[in-house]
Amino acid sequence: MDIATLQAYGYFFFTAFLVVILYAYIYHLYSSQKNGTRDYEKYGNIALNDDVTDDPIEEMSKNDEIKK
Repeated sequence: MDIATLQAYGYFFFTAFLVVILYAYIYHLYSSQKNGTRDYEKYGNIALNDDVTDDPIEEMSKNDEIKK
Protein backbone atom coordinates (compact mmCIF):
# COMPACT_ATOMS: atom_id res chain seq x y z
CA MET A 1 0.00 0.00 0.00
CA ASP A 2 1.63 3.23 -1.09
CA ILE A 3 1.11 6.78 0.17
CA ALA A 4 -1.38 7.71 -2.58
CA THR A 5 -3.70 4.87 -1.55
CA LEU A 6 -3.50 5.94 2.10
CA GLN A 7 -4.28 9.52 1.10
CA ALA A 8 -7.28 8.36 -0.92
CA TYR A 9 -8.63 6.34 2.01
CA GLY A 10 -7.99 9.22 4.39
CA TYR A 11 -9.74 11.68 2.09
CA PHE A 12 -12.76 9.39 1.74
CA PHE A 13 -13.14 8.73 5.46
CA PHE A 14 -12.58 12.37 6.39
CA THR A 15 -15.22 13.47 3.86
CA ALA A 16 -17.65 10.85 5.16
CA PHE A 17 -16.97 12.02 8.72
CA LEU A 18 -17.70 15.64 7.79
CA VAL A 19 -20.94 14.61 6.06
CA VAL A 20 -22.06 12.78 9.22
CA ILE A 21 -21.24 15.85 11.33
CA LEU A 22 -23.17 18.10 8.92
CA TYR A 23 -26.28 15.92 9.01
CA ALA A 24 -26.09 15.65 12.80
CA TYR A 25 -25.96 19.44 13.04
CA ILE A 26 -28.91 19.84 10.67
CA TYR A 27 -30.86 17.29 12.70
CA HIS A 28 -30.02 19.17 15.90
CA LEU A 29 -31.27 22.45 14.43
CA TYR A 30 -34.48 20.87 13.15
CA SER A 31 -35.25 18.96 16.34
CA SER A 32 -34.55 21.88 18.68
CA GLN A 33 -36.81 24.13 16.63
CA LYS A 34 -39.53 21.48 16.51
CA ASN A 35 -39.37 20.97 20.30
CA GLY A 36 -39.60 24.70 20.88
CA THR A 37 -36.21 24.98 22.56
CA ARG A 38 -34.93 27.55 20.05
CA ASP A 39 -36.37 29.21 16.99
CA TYR A 40 -33.40 29.65 14.69
CA GLU A 41 -35.45 31.39 12.00
CA LYS A 42 -35.59 34.46 14.24
CA TYR A 43 -31.81 34.63 14.23
CA GLY A 44 -31.81 34.85 10.43
CA ASN A 45 -33.22 38.38 10.58
CA ILE A 46 -30.88 39.63 13.30
CA ALA A 47 -28.92 41.84 10.90
CA LEU A 48 -32.13 43.38 9.53
CA ASN A 49 -33.72 44.06 12.92
CA ASP A 50 -30.84 45.73 14.73
CA ASP A 51 -32.44 49.04 15.62
CA VAL A 52 -32.64 50.12 19.26
CA THR A 53 -36.43 50.19 19.14
CA ASP A 54 -36.78 46.63 17.75
CA ASP A 55 -37.95 43.81 19.96
CA PRO A 56 -35.25 41.49 21.28
CA ILE A 57 -35.02 38.01 19.81
CA GLU A 58 -35.16 36.32 23.19
CA GLU A 59 -36.22 37.76 26.49
CA MET A 60 -33.61 37.61 29.21
CA SER A 61 -34.47 35.61 32.28
CA LYS A 62 -33.95 36.99 35.76
CA ASN A 63 -30.80 34.87 36.17
CA ASP A 64 -29.23 36.26 32.98
CA GLU A 65 -29.75 39.93 33.74
CA ILE A 66 -26.75 42.00 34.75
CA LYS A 67 -27.05 43.23 38.31
CA LYS A 68 -26.07 46.85 38.68
